Amino acid sequence: MRLPRRVGDAAELRKSLKPLLEKRRRARINQSLSQLKGLVLPLLGAETSRSSKLEKADILEMTVRFLQEQPASLSPTAAPGPLDSYLEGYRACLARLACVLPACSVLEPAVSARLLEHLRQRTVSGGPPSLTPPPAPAPASSPPVPPPGSPGLWRPW
Repeated sequence: MRLPRRVGDAAELRKSLKPLLEKRRRARINQSLSQLKGLVLPLLGAETSRSSKLEKADILEMTVRFLQEQPASLSPTAAPGPLDSYLEGYRACLARLACVLPACSVLEPAVSARLLEHLRQRTVSGGPPSLTPPPAPAPASSPPVPPPGSPGLWRPW
């Protein structure tokens, strides 16, 4: 019957830690608001001496207003297209491979250099490989079927 007691201990521990956790949370919020005030007030040209006793809501409202007034050119740009995204990922992989490949001894240095150069040329020639699958090989010709009733092919019926 020790299990219920441990559960009670855990509940009591949570109860005793709750005020401490709340105090830390509030301290983090206040510190962040203080930093925000220090960043936004100079950008708005407000006097820091007059604004030393701003309420938290005032700081947040000033920040929102400042961000809304920013020109559209500073806002995040549209998501890159699929080709841009592909090239960006390809270049990142190539850069990583250029660091890793010489460090491991899987390939000879000359082969490694040729491989990296080939992959770099792919970025210059542009774009991903064709999205259309390669043509399917022609079906292998099957042996000619002898006419029915000929003795060349055994059938169980």
